[in-house]
Amino acid sequence: MMRDPTSIQSRRRPGLRYTILLFIVFALIAGWTAFWKFAAGRAETAIDGWRAREAKSGRIYTCGSQDVGGFPFRIEVNCDQALLRTNQPPIELRTTSLVMVAQVYQPGLLISEFRGPLTVGEPGKAPEFVADWKLAQSSVRGTPSAPERGSLVFDLLSVERVNGTARESMVRARHAELHGRMAEGSAINKPVIEVAVRIDQGTAPNLHPAAATPINADVTALLRGLNDFSPKPWPERFRELQAAGGSIDITKARLQQGDILAIGDGALSLNSDGRLVGELRITMAGLEQFLAAIGAQQRFQTSPNMDRLAGALDRLAPGLGEMARQQAGANVSLGINLLGEQTTLEGKRAVTLPLRFNDGAVYLGPIPIGNTPALF
Repeated sequence: MMRDPTSIQSRRRPGLRYTILLFIVFALIAGWTAFWKFAAGRAETAIDGWRAREAKSGRIYTCGSQDVGGFPFRIEVNCDQALLRTNQPPIELRTTSLVMVAQVYQPGLLISEFRGPLTVGEPGKAPEFVADWKLAQSSVRGTPSAPERGSLVFDLLSVERVNGTARESMVRARHAELHGRMAEGSAINKPVIEVAVRIDQGTAPNLHPAAATPINADVTALLRGLNDFSPKPWPERFRELQAAGGSIDITKARLQQGDILAIGDGALSLNSDGRLVGELRITMAGLEQFLAAIGAQQRFQTSPNMDRLAGALDRLAPGLGEMARQQAGANVSLGINLLGEQTTLEGKRAVTLPLRFNDGAVYLGPIPIGNTPALF
């Protein structure tokens, strides 16, 4: 009995189609694997480039061990026992592990996640501070030679000072963010850097007793006057900014602590000693509470201006200067309210005043409220 050739060919065609389909699938898998390995190599090269850039800025990153994974759709670099060492000042930071991730289709975006706790101290010595968090992530977009933006985000951040077996709370925040981006220019030609800081429910009782109450802050600034954004320590950048007559423009500042609310903007610069000079225009609701929290009465009573006035009055009549000092301190809130411009802020009674920076010293109207450190 003869077989029908047509039926034999029809049975062969499905087998041939399956063979071709399998070949295509295997070819795609092999091609994607080769592409992933190529992308993983590029990612490792980019990470090495960022490390080299940081090293030129005096920040050395090393790993106890490192491996690459994440196949098939992302590149994941695991760095166990991550270490960061800075030269000036000599500080060593250690954390349990650091995971860096880049998507295959977004090689220019590098996302990192840090696993705590993080210890901070001088090389070869016991840690002085310990930081921990629920989530800590950073992201960097661009290339080491042409960075575009970067971010650092923390959830439930806690920083403690270590003294033997005792620990002292220094900083806590429910959420904290630091963002930086190239707003104008480029990394090699007159960049203008925008920096934004956001803090939700932050406290720092050791900085000042008034900071023991949770604070929400949202501040954005522009750094103008840099020649480039080549790798260098930040004190050198600020020295360069000062030499070029640059500025730190506070484009937005909003701080809230309980019933105290303040917004402001303005421009600051640096003097030859690296200290801030300039003025911000601040509108504040809850001025009385703020002045009481920072001990404004005592600050004003011991300020240089009050000392000069009290001395002059004492020369007229002994004891008159101390009487004026006490009276001035008691009426400091009333006096500032009279000096400022009365207005409203988010439906609350408020006053607008200058926040002046003079060689690092900070004054709200005539009241000294603190000092800022030199930036170089």
